[in-house]
Amino acid sequence: MQGMQPRIVFMGSPAFALPSLQALAGRYPVVGVVTQPDRPAGRGRSAAPPPVINLAKALGLRVIQPERLKEESALQQLQSWKPALIVVVAFGQILPPAVLDLPSRGCLNLHASLLPRWRGAAPVQAAILNGDVVTGVTLLKMDPGVDTGPLLAQRPLPILPDDTAGSLAQRLAELGAALLIESLPAYLDSSLQSQAQDASQATYAPMLKKGDGMLNFNLPAEALARRVRAYNPWPGAFFTWQDQPLKVHRAHFVQAEPAVPGRRTAHASLPAVHTADGLLVLDEVQPAGKRAMTGQAFLLGARSWTSQESDGLRSA
Repeated sequence: MQGMQPRIVFMGSPAFALPSLQALAGRYPVVGVVTQPDRPAGRGRSAAPPPVINLAKALGLRVIQPERLKEESALQQLQSWKPALIVVVAFGQILPPAVLDLPSRGCLNLHASLLPRWRGAAPVQAAILNGDVVTGVTLLKMDPGVDTGPLLAQRPLPILPDDTAGSLAQRLAELGAALLIESLPAYLDSSLQSQAQDASQATYAPMLKKGDGMLNFNLPAEALARRVRAYNPWPGAFFTWQDQPLKVHRAHFVQAEPAVPGRRTAHASLPAVHTADGLLVLDEVQPAGKRAMTGQAFLLGARSWTSQESDGLRSA
């Protein structure tokens, strides 16, 4: 039976891709895996492999890590695998036409939003950042555009009030793997109908940069609380206090009397900062060079927090 199934190449890099690779390899002949090159990570900035590498090796799959898919060696390797289908899950590179045209059954992409909403590199963060109450996963047939191809299947998922990008991405990854495995048989026997995207409804979620996590207290507190959740675990929310970055891992907002944005105070034994509208209350923070700690523990040690005379707090 396996010999009658299509040869599949899997392309993916971060943890989001793991459930899909695991499910796919258990049901179809995955003849090769393409992932990103090792990148500097952690405090030591030593080269670390993408999460997909370890799973692929554990499954006994062949792996390549091209800097660019346009490289001749990468194209030759893909051609030698003779894939009938390429499945892409958070790979991190644009597929050139030579790759899109290679498999006879085309290239499928599993995307972490309900397209055409949040095309682009950071759909999970964008959904939280913009206050969406629901997101989901989309399986689409790839074309030369960025997440613009025809839709094959979608599944919604509610965004929980305390979801971070990390927790939401984990749930979406599992949901996406299930959608992929359920949809493939119908796609492969040509009974799965595709539907063109409504481009007029498209929104875009650009790639995040480290500096995007800087908190601007001239924004409303509710928007800042969403930003903290959206940027956890990366790039992380932070602001400058006493000339050092203070990371904010968890926070919530409360209504408060108007005050100068950026003014520090305390609320229910927790550090808080006045914003354009209300208070951003810091539930969990991480001072420079220290471990993460509760806001209450931080406040006990930061005796100058509510002293505004030598205000060392800066935001964007």
